[in-house]
Amino acid sequence: MTLLHVDTVSRFFGGLKAVDQVSFEMESGTIMGLLGPNGSGKTTLLNLISGFLAPSSGKIIFNGRNLAGARVDKIARAGIARTFQLVRILPSLTLLENVMLPAVFGHRAHWGKEAERVAHAALQKTGLGDRANASAGDLNYIDQKRLELARALAAEPELLLLDEWLAGLNPTELQEGIRLIESLSGSGITIIMVEHIMEAVRALCPRCAVMNAGRLIADGETSTVLSDKAVIAAYLGDAEYA
Repeated sequence: MTLLHVDTVSRFFGGLKAVDQVSFEMESGTIMGLLGPNGSGKTTLLNLISGFLAPSSGKIIFNGRNLAGARVDKIARAGIARTFQLVRILPSLTLLENVMLPAVFGHRAHWGKEAERVAHAALQKTGLGDRANASAGDLNYIDQKRLELARALAAEPELLLLDEWLAGLNPTELQEGIRLIESLSGSGITIIMVEHIMEAVRALCPRCAVMNAGRLIADGETSTVLSDKAVIAAYLGDAEYA
């Protein structure tokens, strides 16, 4: 079943085409890597899907509803959650308090003990279950990343957008992060992950799409896409294909 249909979506900033006529579909329960050089439009596309930006044109159809231009809270309630390139946690709160907030304001709007139950479950999934009452401000970098992922999971999304969630991890932490995302892949959550780490893309993403200069230049089976001449040129700067 098609969960997400991005239909000829564009976003302009003055004369800059940050996202230019991008179209693709995703089936429920699948995972896709979204690749491209810096400035290619990947994060802007996630911002359009998650409501942090409104598209200049096009449709974003999720579960049969066009959410293009809808408010962030409406999109969260519809079942879309995300992480950010720069970790966004609330350092003055405990881990549990951080994670309860999206449980309250997310897809199913839990309250009281039920919100606490959902938050505890999200912390458990990300390996933080025994630290629920610790201060978020005391976490190291990998655990801040885990907490942000727990916050997204507590919103109980059908679609999870990961914006370079694995960036900045050392080799050991990277393997832990790959295993953690891999554990989500069988949960029924649909995942789009913006990523530059090819090891992670190959391990986690059966499918990937590549953007360059705002356009979608490839979309398909990961090994095929990564050997595409236009994709290689986009990363290496070959003018014949870029």
